[in-house]
Amino acid sequence: MKTFMAKSEEVKRDWWVVDATGKPLGRLAAEVAKLLRGKHKPIFTPHVDTGDHVIVINADRVKLTGNKAEDLIYWHTQYPGGLRSVTYGKLRQTRPVHLVERTIKGMLPHNRLGAAVYRKLKVYGGSEHPHAAQQPKLYEIQE
Repeated sequence: MKTFMAKSEEVKRDWWVVDATGKPLGRLAAEVAKLLRGKHKPIFTPHVDTGDHVIVINADRVKLTGNKAEDLIYWHTQYPGGLRSVTYGKLRQTRPVHLVERTIKGMLPHNRLGAAVYRKLKVYGGSEHPHAAQQPKLYEIQE
């Protein structure tokens, strides 16, 4: 019996809508990363993009559990003295879409395949999205 290997041109891609209202940030990101990679499908192949397109709505209503709102996110501008930081809570108020995208991207592979998978993610702060023509299905995340 031969091992099954999916081919990228044979993969059927669905569109999913995930509502982030009241969902913990980490659990939301883990479920969305699973959908993007295709790990929920029986044809999952690690080196092939078998995932679906995911639309995350209401990113500004995502829940930060514990003391996460006071935790800092660090980055460096690559200039001398360029270490910057911001709290998760402040980032959720000012740029909630960036917060959700950043968390999901951290759960994807850090290579060309991960970059291709990340392009299938669409995040919106409100409840409206311009992808109604794709007829996305609602994906429920259990808390």
